[in-house]
Amino acid sequence: MAEHPAYPVGLRLTGRRVVVVGGGQVAQRRLPALIAAGADIVLVSPDATPSVEAMADTGEITWHRRPYADGDLADAWYALIASDDTAANERASAEAERHRVWCVRSDDASRATAWTPATGRSEGVTVAVLTGGAPDPRRTAAVRDAVVEGLRDGTLVAPHHRTRAPGVALVGGGPGDPDLITVRGRRLLAEADVVIADRLGPRDLLDELPPHVEVIDAAKIPYGRFMAQEAINNALIEHAKAGKAVVRLKGGDPYVFGRGMEELNALAEAGIACTVVPGISSSISVPGAAGIPVTHRGVAHEFTVVSGHVAPDDERSLVDWPALAKLRGTLVILMGVDKIGAIARTLIAHGKNPETPVALVQEGTTAAQRRVDATLATVGETVVTEDVRPPAVIVIGDVVTVGPASQSRPRTM
Repeated sequence: MAEHPAYPVGLRLTGRRVVVVGGGQVAQRRLPALIAAGADIVLVSPDATPSVEAMADTGEITWHRRPYADGDLADAWYALIASDDTAANERASAEAERHRVWCVRSDDASRATAWTPATGRSEGVTVAVLTGGAPDPRRTAAVRDAVVEGLRDGTLVAPHHRTRAPGVALVGGGPGDPDLITVRGRRLLAEADVVIADRLGPRDLLDELPPHVEVIDAAKIPYGRFMAQEAINNALIEHAKAGKAVVRLKGGDPYVFGRGMEELNALAEAGIACTVVPGISSSISVPGAAGIPVTHRGVAHEFTVVSGHVAPDDERSLVDWPALAKLRGTLVILMGVDKIGAIARTLIAHGKNPETPVALVQEGTTAAQRRVDATLATVGETVVTEDVRPPAVIVIGDVVTVGPASQSRPRTM
C-alpha cells in the first residue's frame, strides 16, 4: 500500500509538557525552537552537550540526569526521542504510542508518529517544509532556504497583498555593490510604492523594482523656495500622507553623513511612522574591499571617520584637525577628494609624518573600483595627476601598507 503524505499542523505548546529523550546534537538543534514555543520541557538523559547543559543551568529546561524509564512520557503532549540507545528509543516510542503522544524519532523516522519539518522564519512568517513520503532532509532544507530567502530579499511577495503599512523607511543601501544592502533593506525596497534615491545609493537595485514603483532622484526634486534637504523632507511626508509605502534609499548608512536624523525628525514632527534600516558604511567596507583593514593588531587600535566636505580652514568646519594629527590610529575621510590637499597640509603642519601612507579608493565595491596610493606629502598632487574623482574613500595611516598589493577590482562576497 502506498504511503500517505504527512498531515501538516502547527503545535501550540505554550505551558504544555514536552519530553526530550537524549541530550546530544539532535536535542541541541531542536531545543531552542521548543523553548521559543514556550513549552514546559523535560530532558531525560544521563549526559548532554555543553550547550544543552547551559539551557538546564539557566532554567530553560528541566533535566533529569538519568536514562529513560517507563512512565517518563506521562502527561506529555509531544516527545522527541533522540538518544543513542536504540532499545531505550524503542521503549519510549512504544510508551508514546500507548499514551497517544505525538512522537518524533531521530534514529528511525518510520517508527515515529510525527516528523519535524525544515523550518525557517521571516518577519512573522513561519515556513515549514515536509516531503510527500518519507523525510528527505536535504530536499526539505533546500526548499525551506529558497522560500525564506525569497521572503527576506523581497523576490517572493504575494502580488496583491500589501506587506507594509504606509510610512517611510530610511534604508542604508551600503557602499555601492547591490549585494551589500541588508536583507531587510532589500525586502523593504521590494514592498515600496515610492523610492526616493540618492546618487550614491546602489543604482542596480532600482532596475529590479516592479514597473508600478515610482522612483524619484533626490537630486532632481524641485527645490523652489526650499533648501534641498527641506524639499526632500517634504517629498517624503507628501507621499507617506498619500498612503504610500516610501523608501528613502541612501548610500552607506543613513546616520553616517547621510542626514538621516534630519529626515527622521521631520517625519516625526509630521506624525509619520518611520523605520530606520542601518547600512554597511563605506568608511569600513570600501577600505576592506580594497585590501585595507581600518584596524590591525600591532598597527592601529583605533580609527576615526571624518567628513572632508569643508576645508580645515573653513569657519564651518567642526573637525579638530590638530587633535587628529596627533592620533596614532587610522583616519578615514569621506567626501574629501577635492579638499585632500588642504587636509594633508594641515595634518603635516600639526605634526603628522609627511611619509604617512595614504590610499584613495574610488567607486569602492563596484566593478569600477580603483585604488590609488600616495603619502600625505604627495596626495594633493596625486589626486590631480591620477584624476581621482568622487565618490572616493581616503584612508590615512600605516594600515594602508599591511595588506596585499593594491586591488583594482572589489572582492566582496
